[in-house]
Amino acid sequence: MSPTQPKDLRSGWTTGTCASAAAKAAAIQVREHIQVDHVEVGIPNGTRVTFGVEWTPDGPLVIKDAGDDPDCTHGARIVVSLAPIAGHEVRFAAGKGVGTITKPGIGLEVGDPAINPVPRRMIAAAIREVTDEGFLVTISVPGGEEMAKKTTNDRLGILGGISILGTTGIVRPFSTAAYRASVVQQIDVAAAQGITEIVLATGSRSEALAMRLFENLDVVSFVEVGDFTGVALKRCKKNGISKVAWVGMAGKITKLAGGYLMTHFHRSALDNQILLYAANDVGASAAIVAAATETETARHFFEVCSALGEITPLTRLCEMAATQCRAELGDAIAFSLIMSDFDGVSVVASAE
Repeated sequence: MSPTQPKDLRSGWTTGTCASAAAKAAAIQVREHIQVDHVEVGIPNGTRVTFGVEWTPDGPLVIKDAGDDPDCTHGARIVVSLAPIAGHEVRFAAGKGVGTITKPGIGLEVGDPAINPVPRRMIAAAIREVTDEGFLVTISVPGGEEMAKKTTNDRLGILGGISILGTTGIVRPFSTAAYRASVVQQIDVAAAQGITEIVLATGSRSEALAMRLFENLDVVSFVEVGDFTGVALKRCKKNGISKVAWVGMAGKITKLAGGYLMTHFHRSALDNQILLYAANDVGASAAIVAAATETETARHFFEVCSALGEITPLTRLCEMAATQCRAELGDAIAFSLIMSDFDGVSVVASAE
């Protein structure tokens, strides 16, 4: 039932949507004493979705289908049990495989189950379609502890399993919105713990180098931003962070140098002109100047500079990128930028 995406990529359903379906099945069992094999629930945009339901000794189970998104919770088995409580309130508890909040900044209280606000509302609404009785809702995800190792939960202080997530109820393949939200959340969590120095890295290799360079910092200080440098800088500024370092490779630095802080935009011609400017500005050799426009990739320029031992054009690129980032941050925040090699092993150039 997943909607079709461009290029035939399938959307899927969030853990929150799946939990709401399992919760409705559990409520039907409590209210009508039957075990249904499918239920229909609503998602925030008003769409109604039908899910198959399996039954376990612990309660109804709905299997998550993440569509074509590379989601570590694809295939997760979401199990919900209901325990009646006095009144009409719907409360939540973390079962096995669902995390618990141990640090502030998530938007949930320390000690709460890692079930986000929109899924909580969806689950309560699904139960209310059956009954207005009060329940303690316990959500379990067998194997959730292992799934959580592939997420940033541990760094965010979410321990014991995965989070029950979703703002729209739908998983969009390769969702930039989800990545952006993760970047914002990581910076918020760090700030809530009193962290004043943040290190932004563009990927796993640059982050590994960053952790070696800034080994004195707590792991929560490191944020993998991907293409979302601009988003991260704005969030650091909003949270009053006093010092920011950025670690990445030549391609994204070239984008930043051109003023494009959302670095997934493809502007190859502009990249060439930036590289050419950097080479000419420092009086680079003819081979370096030629490398700036020989291909559409900054990597070629980087490799020629490295092979010839001419690093000043790369340093100039770093300075240009740092200028753009400082314009976003303002003068009150100290900023430095570091260019990693493409293996994430060493520092090639930098701008303080």
